[in-house]
Amino acid sequence: MALADSPYVVPLEGEIDLYVSPGIALSLSGMAAKRLAHIVVDLTGVTYVDSSGLAALIQGMQDVAEYGGKFALAGVQENVRPIFEIAKLDQVFEIFPDVDSALTAK
Repeated sequence: MALADSPYVVPLEGEIDLYVSPGIALSLSGMAAKRLAHIVVDLTGVTYVDSSGLAALIQGMQDVAEYGGKFALAGVQENVRPIFEIAKLDQVFEIFPDVDSALTAK
Protein backbone atom coordinates (compact mmCIF):
# COMPACT_ATOMS: atom_id res chain seq x y z
CA MET A 1 0.00 0.00 0.00
CA ALA A 2 1.38 3.42 -0.94
CA LEU A 3 1.63 6.35 1.43
CA ALA A 4 -1.32 8.73 1.37
CA ASP A 5 0.21 12.06 0.32
CA SER A 6 -1.95 14.60 2.09
CA PRO A 7 -0.78 15.60 5.57
CA TYR A 8 -3.11 15.06 8.46
CA VAL A 9 -3.35 17.39 11.46
CA VAL A 10 -4.66 16.06 14.77
CA PRO A 11 -5.76 18.96 16.98
CA LEU A 12 -5.79 18.10 20.68
CA GLU A 13 -6.85 20.26 23.60
CA GLY A 14 -7.18 20.22 27.37
CA GLU A 15 -5.54 17.57 29.51
CA ILE A 16 -4.11 14.50 27.80
CA ASP A 17 -4.39 12.00 30.62
CA LEU A 18 -5.44 8.46 31.46
CA TYR A 19 -9.04 9.21 30.51
CA VAL A 20 -8.46 10.51 26.97
CA SER A 21 -5.18 8.79 26.03
CA PRO A 22 -6.80 5.52 24.87
CA GLY A 23 -8.93 7.43 22.37
CA ILE A 24 -5.91 9.34 21.10
CA ALA A 25 -3.92 6.12 20.76
CA LEU A 26 -6.80 4.55 18.81
CA SER A 27 -7.07 7.56 16.48
CA LEU A 28 -3.32 7.64 15.81
CA SER A 29 -3.29 3.88 15.22
CA GLY A 30 -6.10 4.24 12.69
CA MET A 31 -4.20 6.96 10.85
CA ALA A 32 -1.05 4.85 10.82
CA ALA A 33 -3.06 1.95 9.39
CA LYS A 34 -3.96 4.24 6.47
CA ARG A 35 -0.23 4.88 6.02
CA LEU A 36 -0.60 8.66 5.99
CA ALA A 37 2.63 10.25 4.80
CA HIS A 38 2.67 13.05 7.37
CA ILE A 39 0.85 13.26 10.71
CA VAL A 40 1.12 16.42 12.81
CA VAL A 41 -0.29 16.42 16.33
CA ASP A 42 -1.27 19.99 17.22
CA LEU A 43 -0.74 20.52 20.96
CA THR A 44 -1.51 24.26 20.91
CA GLY A 45 -4.60 23.80 23.09
CA VAL A 46 -3.09 21.19 25.42
CA THR A 47 -2.57 22.24 29.04
CA TYR A 48 -1.19 18.99 30.49
CA VAL A 49 0.17 15.62 29.35
CA ASP A 50 0.64 12.67 31.71
CA SER A 51 2.62 9.47 31.17
CA SER A 52 -0.28 7.73 29.43
CA GLY A 53 -0.52 10.68 27.03
CA LEU A 54 3.20 10.47 26.33
CA ALA A 55 2.85 6.72 25.75
CA ALA A 56 0.05 7.29 23.21
CA LEU A 57 2.16 9.84 21.32
CA ILE A 58 5.24 7.58 21.39
CA GLN A 59 3.22 4.63 20.06
CA GLY A 60 1.79 6.82 17.31
CA MET A 61 5.27 7.98 16.34
CA GLN A 62 6.57 4.39 16.28
CA ASP A 63 3.64 3.19 14.17
CA VAL A 64 4.22 5.94 11.61
CA ALA A 65 8.00 5.39 11.59
CA GLU A 66 7.42 1.69 10.88
CA TYR A 67 6.20 2.44 7.36
CA GLY A 68 8.46 5.45 6.75
CA GLY A 69 5.95 8.25 7.38
CA LYS A 70 6.64 11.50 9.20
CA PHE A 71 5.25 12.23 12.66
CA ALA A 72 5.60 15.60 14.32
CA LEU A 73 4.31 17.59 17.26
CA ALA A 74 3.43 21.26 16.93
CA GLY A 75 2.53 24.09 19.28
CA VAL A 76 3.85 22.60 22.52
CA GLN A 77 3.02 25.24 25.13
CA GLU A 78 5.57 26.52 27.67
CA ASN A 79 3.74 24.88 30.58
CA VAL A 80 3.75 21.50 28.77
CA ARG A 81 7.28 21.59 27.31
CA PRO A 82 9.01 20.56 30.61
CA ILE A 83 7.06 17.28 30.57
CA PHE A 84 8.78 16.41 27.28
CA GLU A 85 12.15 17.77 28.41
CA ILE A 86 12.24 15.85 31.72
CA ALA A 87 11.54 12.60 29.87
CA LYS A 88 14.09 13.61 27.18
CA LEU A 89 11.31 13.24 24.61
CA ASP A 90 12.11 16.65 23.17
CA GLN A 91 15.09 14.81 21.65
CA VAL A 92 12.91 11.98 20.31
CA PHE A 93 9.96 13.81 18.76
CA GLU A 94 10.19 16.31 15.95
CA ILE A 95 8.71 19.38 17.65
CA PHE A 96 7.76 22.54 15.75
CA PRO A 97 6.51 25.90 17.03
CA ASP A 98 3.30 25.66 14.96
CA VAL A 99 1.43 23.47 12.51
CA ASP A 100 2.52 25.44 9.44
CA SER A 101 6.22 24.97 10.17
CA ALA A 102 5.64 21.26 10.87
CA LEU A 103 3.85 20.84 7.54
CA THR A 104 6.51 22.66 5.53
CA ALA A 105 9.52 20.97 7.18
CA LYS A 106 11.44 18.53 5.04
